[in-house]
Amino acid sequence: MDSLAPKPRLREQFRSVMRLNHYSIRTERSYWYWIRYFIRFHGMRHPLELGTSDVNAFLSRLATDRQVAAATQNLALNAIVFLYARVLEQPLGEIGDVVRVKRPPRLPTVLTHQEAMSIIEHLGQPYRLLTSLMYGAGLRVVESSRLRVKDIDFRNQTIIVRDGKGGKDRTTLLPAPLITPLKLQIEQIEAAWRSQEEMYKVPVSLPFALRRKYPHASVSLAWQWLFPSSGICLDEDGRSVRHHVHVSTIQRAVKQAVRVTGIEKPVGCHTFRHTFATELLRRGVVV
Repeated sequence: MDSLAPKPRLREQFRSVMRLNHYSIRTERSYWYWIRYFIRFHGMRHPLELGTSDVNAFLSRLATDRQVAAATQNLALNAIVFLYARVLEQPLGEIGDVVRVKRPPRLPTVLTHQEAMSIIEHLGQPYRLLTSLMYGAGLRVVESSRLRVKDIDFRNQTIIVRDGKGGKDRTTLLPAPLITPLKLQIEQIEAAWRSQEEMYKVPVSLPFALRRKYPHASVSLAWQWLFPSSGICLDEDGRSVRHHVHVSTIQRAVKQAVRVTGIEKPVGCHTFRHTFATELLRRGVVV
């Protein structure tokens, strides 16, 4: 009699469900971080041995002991709910009254047009163009960093944002002043790609599902990152790939530019998106 194949470990089960449902790698990593934290919090017991009261205790402790932000506590809850409902197929019931983190009412920091341009002018490339996209097109920093050549539609003067917040795609207007610098950026990438420079012999990273559906996309011009990283990394399957510029690199460049300008506001990359929305409202555009 043949022995039964061993049941996959929880990590493999979780990963398989995430890939099957086309979740992003960032979401996969975030969810797994909190699932592991939950398991360690309860002495490495398997989640099937735990119940709703254990989930309640974990989430409440995040609020009382770790004093995490409200969004962080919600992310932890989402990860655990996903684990029980989608991976273990035993949805949680009512978890009771969790000690919830109160989200303090805050108005976002907004720059004047002069302040925004002053910061942008103190940035070198490619960070100047990346930040200009946040300010001029209202992109989030991660959305700017993940743009590919094919996402820029010069004919219709639009930018296609893939896998934005909530995993949704959307389009936004391409500001006229950015057309020329974006064309130059794409020309440089195309020249390097056609000459098969060393870096461009390595395929770009692609989501697992797309890699299977379009096996040649990772070496095509259309799928090249608009803002590639300067090094080679390994994807989730251990293969050498080229990734886009890291978000933390952009954030450091912006913070340095803010210090140089002497602007005394808590400015980060997302400030440019808030300022974009404020500028549209000031001009009478409904957002």
